[in-house]
Amino acid sequence: MIILAATPIGNLGDASRRLVEALANAEVIAAEDTRTASSLLRALGVDNRPRMIALHEHNEVERAAELVELAREQDVLVLTDAGMPAISDPGFPLVQAAAAADVTVTAIPGPSAVLTALALSGLPTDRFTFEGFVPRKSRVPALSKLAREERTMVFFESPHRIAESLDDMATAFGGDRPAAVCRELTKLHEEIRRGPLAELAEWATGGVRGEIVVVVGGAAAASLDLPTAIAQVLALVEGGARLKEAATEVADATGLGRRELYEGALKERGR
Repeated sequence: MIILAATPIGNLGDASRRLVEALANAEVIAAEDTRTASSLLRALGVDNRPRMIALHEHNEVERAAELVELAREQDVLVLTDAGMPAISDPGFPLVQAAAAADVTVTAIPGPSAVLTALALSGLPTDRFTFEGFVPRKSRVPALSKLAREERTMVFFESPHRIAESLDDMATAFGGDRPAAVCRELTKLHEEIRRGPLAELAEWATGGVRGEIVVVVGGAAAASLDLPTAIAQVLALVEGGARLKEAATEVADATGLGRRELYEGALKERGR
């Protein structure tokens, strides 16, 4: 079978007994980075030298078939650098191929940056959506499509883009939208910074280090204020949409009038 194994997201003490046993007994490990996997075995005191196969974003589609066939004969333990395979990490094409080939897939659950950040954020946890990594390009148009999402949203982001991303989130969602920046989760310098997006964006300009998860509160049931909605229209236009289409999309999402959004956007563009 194929075994997806969650690894610590920072603190090695979070490694489960099942994970340690699986590593000790593994004959084949498919790893995002074989060096990282070897370091994990040493750090956990596991004296085992399994066959290591690289499984990363650049080869996972091509390697899936090979690993599925291998898993018909012996267990294949799948590891990523941190957290659960297939969740914003290599693994999904392999699981998909295994399911299609009727090869058993199971998991060893464990640490999750998504759930840890959500629980620590101080934002509603009863309903949430994981949006993965913040888009690198056309962020405001992409984020604007989530402006009316009422569930709490969880994003991954890198430290060198976090300031720009938070600023774009403030534009797309409104500067007063509550959020939390969670960095270095489970590590020595863990920090949870909570506040409105505009305030967090200003804080981040000073530089933020480490692995980062951003949690953003969902939209209130009421419509966005008109200036924020107009900013979303303009963001969609910047992303390639026609003004009329952008005004209609935001009107449908917010309940505001298409005409006032269209005319408001025209006025802003003329400044």
